[in-house]
Amino acid sequence: MEKFLVFLQEEPSFSFAILLLVILVIPILFEKLKLPGLLGLLVAGVCLGENGLKLLDSESQMMVFLSDLGLLCLMFVAGLEIDMDQFHKIKQRSGVFGSLTFSIPLITGTIVGRLFEFDWNSSLLIGSLLASHSLMTYPIVRRLGVVSNEAVTVTLGGTIFTDIGALIVLAICIGVGSGNFTIIKLLSLLGFLTIYTLIVLFGFDWAGREFLRRSGADEGNKFLFLLLALFLAAMGAEAIGVEKIVGAFLAGLAVNDAVGDSSVKEKVIFVGSVLFTPIFFVDIGLILDVPAFLQSLSSIGFSLIIIGSLIGSKFAAAYLTKLIYRYQQQEMLTMWSMSIPQVATTLAATLVGHRAGLLTDEVLNAVVVMMVVTATLGPLIVSRVAVGLPLPETDRPDDLVPVPSPEIPTRDRAFTVVVPVYNPHTERALIEMAALLARRQQGRIVPLAIAVPPASADSHQLENALQRSETLLETAMSLSRELDVRAEPLLRIDDRVAQGISRASQERRANLIVMGWGNRTGLRAKLFGNTIDSVFWTAHCPVAVARLLAPAARLQRILVPIENFSPPVARKVYFAQMLADANGGEIVLFYVWNGRLAADRKTWIKAQLHGLLSPSIPASKVKTRIGLNDDMAAAILEKSKQFDLVVLYEERHLATDRSLTPSNLTDRLVRQLTCSVIVLGEPKPIG
Repeated sequence: MEKFLVFLQEEPSFSFAILLLVILVIPILFEKLKLPGLLGLLVAGVCLGENGLKLLDSESQMMVFLSDLGLLCLMFVAGLEIDMDQFHKIKQRSGVFGSLTFSIPLITGTIVGRLFEFDWNSSLLIGSLLASHSLMTYPIVRRLGVVSNEAVTVTLGGTIFTDIGALIVLAICIGVGSGNFTIIKLLSLLGFLTIYTLIVLFGFDWAGREFLRRSGADEGNKFLFLLLALFLAAMGAEAIGVEKIVGAFLAGLAVNDAVGDSSVKEKVIFVGSVLFTPIFFVDIGLILDVPAFLQSLSSIGFSLIIIGSLIGSKFAAAYLTKLIYRYQQQEMLTMWSMSIPQVATTLAATLVGHRAGLLTDEVLNAVVVMMVVTATLGPLIVSRVAVGLPLPETDRPDDLVPVPSPEIPTRDRAFTVVVPVYNPHTERALIEMAALLARRQQGRIVPLAIAVPPASADSHQLENALQRSETLLETAMSLSRELDVRAEPLLRIDDRVAQGISRASQERRANLIVMGWGNRTGLRAKLFGNTIDSVFWTAHCPVAVARLLAPAARLQRILVPIENFSPPVARKVYFAQMLADANGGEIVLFYVWNGRLAADRKTWIKAQLHGLLSPSIPASKVKTRIGLNDDMAAAILEKSKQFDLVVLYEERHLATDRSLTPSNLTDRLVRQLTCSVIVLGEPKPIG
């Protein structure tokens, strides 16, 4: 039996299969228990390692490589996910808060390290572990619609300073810990690090812009370029004597602007967060010393002091920032609670310090406890204190104007709805909905058929594709005459359907694209894309993807779930208002609150809901409802039983850490809703 276990440990395919099974099943089970999925990965690592079933070996070549790859992906995606536009808006204030929330925990952690008799180098490294913070509370403030609040933006921007600062301290401590380290060598390291940082940030940014511009629509080459940038930066960091995770993070920052908010960024985040980063967390579980961990829990003094030092020092930084810039008490509490969670950078630096022998098992165990506590406490506080944060005057819900607004057609062009036709079974429903909207605006519809030429240049196959497209367009024209709406059919030959739809829509200056729902799930769809997602990422105008179970004119009761109070959600409400006004229906704005609802919060939520409505459309058939449920999807599914149609919004943002977030809400709802569904996608950002 022992020989068989040794054989399995040495067989890479078996170990990889075990890892895939863990990544697929364990986070889902823990999330059902209302526990972080990341914690499940750590527990799985403990159970499968030396302290458990001994099925995985943390020192095997495959495990070391995959764990390092996951660590690099984690830091690279952390750099990619930082919103540089928000950072540039108030970078000076972000710099002040970032400096405070870095330096105060750094000093506090160093003092704690010295009190527990660590040497100065290890103590400084312990301090740096408290100095950074994670962006895991970003989805919460986004859902509450308060991202544009200055204090929130300052906190998000401060992440850049804390993460870079923590990684620089890590690089210096590792260098000092390697032995024979003099002041000359320290100055040389800082000099090389400065030159290296400038080369990566500016050189990779320039190279990225040039390469991505010349690559055109070839997402495969773009994806490979980003991976190449990651590994070149990591190798460069090691070449100058700095930890490679510093290079990975800097590479993510460097190509951030170049890659923008694009589908190739989505694919990089998907591959990293779904496959490689979870393996890194499993590896942390493998190297955890369970007896030492249990002992640290029995004498939990060090862990409690570490956690208390973190929470107290982060509060002090937020309080000082409040005094400097005269923020409100609520804003100060939001900044504090957003800077509490310690996940990505902290765990990465801890593992590196532990491997280098600078951090003991006691510190590693304490950091794991701190990660679990702060990853739970931070989001819990943010969800309570960030409600109703003041917004800039130009971003208040009652000032929102749908953009691009299709309310008033210009003199030189009519309101235009492009309808790609492909499936004869759904064609009529899509044309009917497009006609309903176009008639209300006194506009037109453009039935669009894309004929894809075969790769073998077979003229007979192309002729068949053209004939099929012409048949679909003839049916669309017949339906248009029946529905009394102006139609201008368009047949286009293109080797990519999504590209053809986006280009044709831009050529016709479309105000809206109406499409049928297709398969958007599965590994292949996520890795290689699908038509719907590609159109979402490239279209210049809003995209409405519909799964209609009845004619659009019969969709009288429309449910509009409200995720937050941001401009994109206001445009979703505007679309629902326009559809309800066209077919004489009514809409219900439905907001789900996951906690006790005090009277003042209820009043604030209702005011925000009414602020989302467009004043140009009659609001007599609009109602607002608030549901109390911890599971937003479950609440929407239950409420939808009373409605003909649910209008959803496609969220572009992807969380860096898949294991700490729920599955995609839109995909989950579309799979389970039994009524008609429309998913509204935002147009491609300009610039």
